[in-house]
Amino acid sequence: MVNEFGTTKNGVVTHLYTIMNNNGMTVGITDYGATVVSILTEDKNHVMTDVALGYDCVGDYEDNGYYFGAIIGRNSNRISGGQCVIEGKTYFMDRNHFENNLHSGRHGFDNVVWDVEYDENESNKIVMHHMSKDMEQHLPGNFDATVTYLLDDDNVLSIVYDATTDKTTLANMTTHIYYNLNGHNSGDIIGHSLMIPATKYTPMIDGRAIPKGVHENVSDTPFDFRNFKTIGKDLDMDNEQIGFAGGYDHNFVIDSDSGDLRTVARVTGELSGISLVIESDCEGIQFYSGNGIEEHKAKDGAIYKKRQGFALEPQYIPNAINVKEWKSPILKPGERYHSETKLHFSVEQ
Repeated sequence: MVNEFGTTKNGVVTHLYTIMNNNGMTVGITDYGATVVSILTEDKNHVMTDVALGYDCVGDYEDNGYYFGAIIGRNSNRISGGQCVIEGKTYFMDRNHFENNLHSGRHGFDNVVWDVEYDENESNKIVMHHMSKDMEQHLPGNFDATVTYLLDDDNVLSIVYDATTDKTTLANMTTHIYYNLNGHNSGDIIGHSLMIPATKYTPMIDGRAIPKGVHENVSDTPFDFRNFKTIGKDLDMDNEQIGFAGGYDHNFVIDSDSGDLRTVARVTGELSGISLVIESDCEGIQFYSGNGIEEHKAKDGAIYKKRQGFALEPQYIPNAINVKEWKSPILKPGERYHSETKLHFSVEQ
């Protein structure tokens, strides 16, 4: 199913596409930012519940800077000073978060209208494509990116990223879906139970969210999610790192090797019983507890507030391009960037 989703400030007509499976689960995706607008899945009472934060039209996405549901690229998260060195040359990116670059700046993939391959006879799949031109984000190379969304009958939403380049460049894409498993308009997420299988995380230097460049143990810190605990349990603890972000906005280093799909997070909504298991082949996952969401009107007449949703974003470790000890998100000509994320939705009674 395809519907118009409004016209951008630059006069481009956008569309909202709906993919579905045979269980009645549906996912709404717009070509603006290749953005997930809605995820409707059944709760423990057999009520279809929208668990993704979003808006009713493209204008609201343009006016609000929360990245709700968007694909982030070429590079996700923050780059210190908005600069990096690639093959001996320094590149200066937009400084849109303090003096740092966040989510690739004003020409990030969240701000473009993607080309779409969609067949209503193959209603569980959509393919989106964007060619990011050489130096478009002040980064080298024509970066040819494709994102495929596939919803199967096990209620698994797969997000597959592929890209090539003609010059060595950065490649670190992710999805920025904000989830509320009790329903996007149900209030805060502090009662959700969360597990992240990580013994280490990357603490930040200060409130500007650039990692120090080291991995630290989660033991005896608010960042220990190796066993299920509610998001709110340690959310307001008197802790320097929690204070820097006003909650959680930190990268966790997944214990098992990157490159293969494995579980990187599990979450359950305490009211709905809806459970989300995230699989990824990335080495890190950024957990954001929605600390910066200000009160404003969203889709379906909902009013979103602080901590209305959370994000779990599989990716390279933030600022890895500037830390020689970390795996670097570099893509060279002749190579293919490929990454997968799988979102498993189910119900716990």
